[in-house]
Amino acid sequence: MPFGFYIIMAAQFFSALADNALLIVAIAALRDMQAPAEYEPLLKTCFTISYVALAAFVGAFADSMPKGRVMLISNSIKIFGCGLMFLHIHPLAAYAIVGLGAAAYSPAKYGILTEYLPHRLLVVANGWIEGLTVGAIILGVVIGGLLIQPNVTSHLLSFDFPLIDTGLDTTAEIAVAIIALLYLLAALFNFFVPNTGVDHKPLKKNPLYLIHEFNHCLKLLWRDRLGQISLAVTTLFWGAGATLQFIVIKWSESALGLNLSQSSMLQGVVAVGVATGAIVAAKFITLRKSVRVIPLGIAMGIIVLVMNFVRDMWLAVPLLILIGALSGFFVVPMNALLQHRGHILMGAGHSIAVQNFNENLSILIMTGLYYVMIRADMSIYWVLTLFGLFVSGIMYLIRERHLANQRDRDDVMHLDDSPH
Repeated sequence: MPFGFYIIMAAQFFSALADNALLIVAIAALRDMQAPAEYEPLLKTCFTISYVALAAFVGAFADSMPKGRVMLISNSIKIFGCGLMFLHIHPLAAYAIVGLGAAAYSPAKYGILTEYLPHRLLVVANGWIEGLTVGAIILGVVIGGLLIQPNVTSHLLSFDFPLIDTGLDTTAEIAVAIIALLYLLAALFNFFVPNTGVDHKPLKKNPLYLIHEFNHCLKLLWRDRLGQISLAVTTLFWGAGATLQFIVIKWSESALGLNLSQSSMLQGVVAVGVATGAIVAAKFITLRKSVRVIPLGIAMGIIVLVMNFVRDMWLAVPLLILIGALSGFFVVPMNALLQHRGHILMGAGHSIAVQNFNENLSILIMTGLYYVMIRADMSIYWVLTLFGLFVSGIMYLIRERHLANQRDRDDVMHLDDSPH
């Protein structure tokens, strides 16, 4: 890999690390305010909504200038949102601003891969980026958990800097300040992200034009034979992955008798599996072979059903690692294929914006359906069963669609080769 790729990875790692540490600190801030319990999942909603609402604009923004500059601007928005928490602005509003920065950051961080690397390295690059992001999620949650512990922050507050009054007096202030430093470290790497030399499209100022252009890109990718398959898979994956986070907590409380803290650690077990699957896919799956992993998505949904019969931790941990590994293994090649097709059809930033719109809309819809089922007091075992069957069923339909596309292409090629 070229050296610039490692700069991109470092910038992504520290930015994602700060995002996830800040989520834990924001939850702690809500509890300190004695906010209603339902506000906590709203943090995820506030963070995600920008990906959907601004999808028409962030892709055009990412394609209008060098991706390193876009990443720097987006990271600055995250720092601003983090700073709002330091100023005691409501955590929901502050985390929504961070989500705005993340929505603008995403088309740049993935789009630069297609500009900077040859397509033969895209699966490898995506494997490392996804694996590193999962690592940042796990480590970020751990750092956030440590920063809200009074015994840890008391030690941090006890440090005296000569001639400098930091003005940090509380657990929340020192936690937010340290997370802001992580964002600043990511920004430092943004300065050194390589300029790929790709021509950039001037940013149109008419919002109606941008919406029309985004709608055109959306249709273009869904109509492309390979683009629609990869987009359908990644859309399902992110919606299912976000829902599975909540399902694992509820299931482990019911089936294994764990408390919330212990249940949350099982999410990390799934994440380890995703990272492992992503790295293995990066090593063994090429872009040309990417569609061959679709049956693994069907298998993942079926294996989720096995969770209904598990009552022991020694069975739960390897099962969750397997589910995560299958997820990582089949989504990384699909992600790379989607980026490749999007880059060819419309430009990197626009294609990632379309991807973000679909994936985050899927997260909002699927987590919303989960909450409806839980509010209806449906058994977690029924929820698990419906979830597993839904994932396998949709993946089966995607596979059938891909096979039909292949048959249509072969028929067209046959007609072109026939004598006239």
